[in-house]
Amino acid sequence: MYDAMLGGQHNFAIDREALAAFTAIDPQVRTLARANRAFLGRAVRFLVDAGVRQFIDLGSGIPTQGNVHEVAQAVSPGTRVVYVDNDPVAVAHSAALLADDPDADIVNADIRRPADVLSAPQVRKLIDFDQPVAVLMITILHFITAEESPAGIVAAFRDALPGEGWLAMTHATNQDRPDTAEAVGRLYRSRASSPVTARSRDEIRDLFEGFDLAEPGLVHVPLWRPDPDDDIPDDPSEYWVYAGVGRKRH
Repeated sequence: MYDAMLGGQHNFAIDREALAAFTAIDPQVRTLARANRAFLGRAVRFLVDAGVRQFIDLGSGIPTQGNVHEVAQAVSPGTRVVYVDNDPVAVAHSAALLADDPDADIVNADIRRPADVLSAPQVRKLIDFDQPVAVLMITILHFITAEESPAGIVAAFRDALPGEGWLAMTHATNQDRPDTAEAVGRLYRSRASSPVTARSRDEIRDLFEGFDLAEPGLVHVPLWRPDPDDDIPDDPSEYWVYAGVGRKRH
């Protein structure tokens, strides 16, 4: 669905049908998806500027425009990226895309089991936990229910990070547009394998426990360090996703 939102080619009829239902709930969903993807690019460039040359992208999905390794390696060739997804279609597409890149790979694993991710051969080969590492959780934790402990998942990855460790996250909120969030939740419960659990700003902020947020903190996704030529919405709350980047607290 995300690739379909972005106008990509790696999606299927069922994704486009679900997107049509999503658009009926929120006509701006494509704009929101583009804003989320633009944040990812800005965050990756920020982290490379901060000295990060290793990324673990959790719940990366089917490859689409502006993949992490493309953004990071354009700034710093040789930057290493490990993608993680539990969807066999996404894994297959990613493996084909990355076949000729020795500095990027894909792991077939579920982020609900952090130990499986961290012990994967691809991670052990490409990621040196004695050097700076950034974990990316972009629109993934709202697919984790309270019973599955999103805070526990974040903590497991945080504890594995070196002193110079970072977390970038975007997460759907139910605070600004609760009716929209509830309708989207019903849509995902009826059509997708994982429900959506939108959370309040405070609940999302709590997921950054053990990290110090970089300026401007936890904000609506288009407001996180926008580029000079970015359009800033008059009402940022229409973008019902929060974004933040945090550095592991020493």
